[in-house]
Amino acid sequence: MRFNITKLTAVTALALGLAAAGAGAQAQTLRIAHVDPDEWTASKKGAAAHVFKNIVEGETDLTVELFPAGALGNEDELVNQVQEGLTQIALVSGAMSKVCPAASVLDIPYTFASATIAWDVLDGPFGDALAAHCLDKTGLRTLAYGETGFRNFTNGTREIRTPADMEGLKFRVQPIPLYIEMVKGLGGEPTPIAWTELPNALSTGVVDGQENPVGVIYANNLHKLQKYMTLDGHVYAADFIIINDEFFQSLAPAEQEVVAKAARVAGTMGRAIQQWGTAEGVNKVQAEGMQVYSPTSDELAMFAEKAQPAVVEYLRGELGDDAKWIDDLQAAVSTASE
Repeated sequence: MRFNITKLTAVTALALGLAAAGAGAQAQTLRIAHVDPDEWTASKKGAAAHVFKNIVEGETDLTVELFPAGALGNEDELVNQVQEGLTQIALVSGAMSKVCPAASVLDIPYTFASATIAWDVLDGPFGDALAAHCLDKTGLRTLAYGETGFRNFTNGTREIRTPADMEGLKFRVQPIPLYIEMVKGLGGEPTPIAWTELPNALSTGVVDGQENPVGVIYANNLHKLQKYMTLDGHVYAADFIIINDEFFQSLAPAEQEVVAKAARVAGTMGRAIQQWGTAEGVNKVQAEGMQVYSPTSDELAMFAEKAQPAVVEYLRGELGDDAKWIDDLQAAVSTASE
């Protein structure tokens, strides 16, 4: 069963249509797309894509063409294109849960205490099972998992050490019910605002704060509009390296092996760049005057106790039979945390 989640723009559809028309003459070409910058030393998806290209071209006769920085559309469009076979591979994060709802369980707040636990879960039996489930639902094979990183709260009013400090503060959130329920549970006031409108909303006081990975906060100068950051890591966002399964099955066994290996290395590289970007970002925002607080384990437990119940209840209602993935994830995290 496949889901088309958005219509392509006329320009994008025309460009991809021409590319598809010439597929017979370019049978050995593989297109990989993402929305991050192409700069591989700073961009997690950019680095992953370049590493993938180098390995595949070095060990097979396949040619890999890179389409970074949203050249072929946003993440929803990229997922659609890979499903249709217009693009062979994409690196996406949140868009995956729109076509495979079970993937949304990864966004349950305060699920992963550390990146290493998240890696163990995603690279282990749970990640394999989720990939198989999403393949069955969408025709998209998850070759490997990368990392978008932990999301953290910032605000311009006061330091946040416990959920009580969030009461009365308005936080910009993505227009996603899960994030709305999370902020409500923590005592804040969730305010869905488009990404492009966020700087103005912070400057004018429409909202007091927002939440994003550290690298995003620094790269977009949000630290210049906010005084406080709390490294609570409420949601760990994974990147999915997905490939059209029909295309994958059309490859020779040796090519499939190299493509799968290249994706695993690419995911690891993306994780490394993301970890570096987070550490560098924390140092830079502090150097430029932002106050950064790291909650204790007891304080994080308070955040989890407030945020998780509402989100889990919401997801159980949304997922129906797929709600079992909530329990499976919690069991996998418990095992990885031992």
